[in-house]
Amino acid sequence: MDESTTMARTFRFGLLLLALIGVGFASLSLLGPRAPVTPAPIRIGVVHALSGAMAESERGLVDALRLAIDELNSAGGLLGRPLELILIDSRSDWTLAAAAAERLITEEKVSALFACWTSSCRRALKPVVEAHQHLMFYPLQYEGLEQSPRILYLGAAPNQQIIPGARWALDRFGTRVYLVGSDYIFPRLANQFIRDLTNMVDGTVVAEHYVSMNEGDFSAIMTDLGEQMPDVVFNTLNGIANRSFFDALSQAGLTQIPVVSFSVAEPELRAMKHLPPHPLHFAVWGYFQSLPSEANRAFVAAFQQRYGPDRTTSDPLVASYQGVKLWAAAVAEAGTDNPRQINRTITRMSVAGPSGILVLDAGTRHAWRRVYVGQARADGQFDAAELSAGLVRPLPFPPLRSRDEWLALVATVAATMHNAAITANPTP
Repeated sequence: MDESTTMARTFRFGLLLLALIGVGFASLSLLGPRAPVTPAPIRIGVVHALSGAMAESERGLVDALRLAIDELNSAGGLLGRPLELILIDSRSDWTLAAAAAERLITEEKVSALFACWTSSCRRALKPVVEAHQHLMFYPLQYEGLEQSPRILYLGAAPNQQIIPGARWALDRFGTRVYLVGSDYIFPRLANQFIRDLTNMVDGTVVAEHYVSMNEGDFSAIMTDLGEQMPDVVFNTLNGIANRSFFDALSQAGLTQIPVVSFSVAEPELRAMKHLPPHPLHFAVWGYFQSLPSEANRAFVAAFQQRYGPDRTTSDPLVASYQGVKLWAAAVAEAGTDNPRQINRTITRMSVAGPSGILVLDAGTRHAWRRVYVGQARADGQFDAAELSAGLVRPLPFPPLRSRDEWLALVATVAATMHNAAITANPTP
């Protein structure tokens, strides 16, 4: 083969190659520019009641979580990924809540759980979260007497709400006390703290009653209250039963009896706006919407801009919001959303927010908190005064008894309630 023939073939091959390349570019141009790849979202699991007895209280917590996530997404998300909220309605049933947590962890692959109002709900989720070595944020004040390596307790421990609130009321109103609460573990154990404090000052618990969270008939309790005329009522009712209770107080003409509530915040007070206000109604929390700080004003404005000017904030609502921000700070610091890794580092984090600095006590995994008492106003807000002199370190096992004695009491109360439930609902 001569040189001219070889050159001709090489030339023809080059033309063919150019033609093929041209076809390829033409095909790409027909397909258009390649769409940018959207990174997979970081999923946050939420288990709260949107129906049932607790929906009135828990809806606001979901709204606070959405606001925090929207703010983080507006700032670019976390680790270059958007955040996605996966919500399951517990329907105010802690059995359903536990199943929801299992699904969120195993099927939805969430990076953290924000869940529950009642202690019964938290106790139902605790073994689920621990079995999967996951991470859960609990936003409510509660009875304490618990520590979990997988739960972060953002609400008040007993020495940050129940105990200082009861001491304040015993000093202010007197030592003949009346206890009324919902029939589950938090009210029963909270009332044990109050009993212990009352006994320490040689006071008297004149009555102790428990009702369901859907209770609407308080006529028998009103009759008893009228006969006993205690110095103060300690109220640990939860859910919609509070409306019926305060309506009954008004109807019975017992508005001269002071009531100190441990589970009534601004949203619950707003839900009772059609009722005559109880003139001596007080609540104890670590936050009130009426607090005058600039950070709180900005938060309230942002919340009401998103959800409406008539919406109110509350202590559990703010704890939920700040909990997301604390988790996000830990994710950004660690460079991962892995719950096991975040669980090891988050107790070293702190964030500023509407209620001040949120910082966790590494030893107990509970938040340091302030303590305020507020007197309910007719407009659905509280006039607040601080009982603490700064942040109070959490003591989930108060020194009123030994840790072993507290744990034995918890077991006794839980067993009593379990046996009562079996008696009320025998298996066919």
